[in-house]
Amino acid sequence: MNNRKSLKGVVVSNKMQKSVVVQVETRVKHPLYKKTIKRSKKFMAHDEREVFKIGDTVEIMECRPMSRRKRHRVLYPVAGE
Repeated sequence: MNNRKSLKGVVVSNKMQKSVVVQVETRVKHPLYKKTIKRSKKFMAHDEREVFKIGDTVEIMECRPMSRRKRHRVLYPVAGE
């Protein structure tokens, strides 16, 4: 069993070779007003076969550093989303 985090997000850019940018949205409760708000963050992920297109929902997982900003890899597409 590994301790690596996995996240689900949407591919927002695939212009690089073997890399995609995945935007992950999380819901957080505001500390003062207690309203649930959306936070989004972009992660660069390794896509070895270059199969993912903009708009695909994918799952990414932490891995060893592949480059200066790339520390995740794409596991597989998430079906039905």
